[in-house]
Amino acid sequence: MSFENFELNPALLRAVADAGYTVPTPIQARAIPIVLAGQDLQGAAQTGTGKTAAFALPILHRLDAAQSAPRGPRAPRALVLVPTRELAAQVAESFKDLGRHLKQRGALIYGGVSPKPQVKALAEGVDIIVATPGRLLDHLQMKLVDLSRIEVLVLDEADRMLDMGFIRPIRRLIAALPRQRQNLLFSATFSTEIRELARGI
Repeated sequence: MSFENFELNPALLRAVADAGYTVPTPIQARAIPIVLAGQDLQGAAQTGTGKTAAFALPILHRLDAAQSAPRGPRAPRALVLVPTRELAAQVAESFKDLGRHLKQRGALIYGGVSPKPQVKALAEGVDIIVATPGRLLDHLQMKLVDLSRIEVLVLDEADRMLDMGFIRPIRRLIAALPRQRQNLLFSATFSTEIRELARGI
């Protein structure tokens, strides 16, 4: 098994080679074909298993296939929610590295910093948002972000987000998304609360 088996965009395969990836990890081998097919997914995965690339590669592939050279102001098409600013930065960096040969644009949204650069990025137009729930909800309530065209929602480390009390912001953000979308949920554990959240989306 190699990344060529997934029939990914050649630009993504170049980025994979640049990053030194050769053989897909188990979560990548199982998840990438499902995400490429547009199906919903619940994945049990710990940090450090290659989970981010398992959703970043197929999301980048699908966005580029639909619109290879987006320009100007536009609504985001993919949303990744994560529990902490550190994880948000890591996930955004992975999207940037894997999408380096594509023209999809991303925005990193989290609290504890000035919102001005985030507002500017959103106004200029982005394709992918990686965010913590609280700050993104702030932008949504101030009508600074349009989530009505999201095609793919990723809840990453969902168990940690619930432990940190993000269930209400998550539900409010989900309510702003289109009903027709792809949902990807990754969690190290699947408690009753996680299963209820998964059923709800």
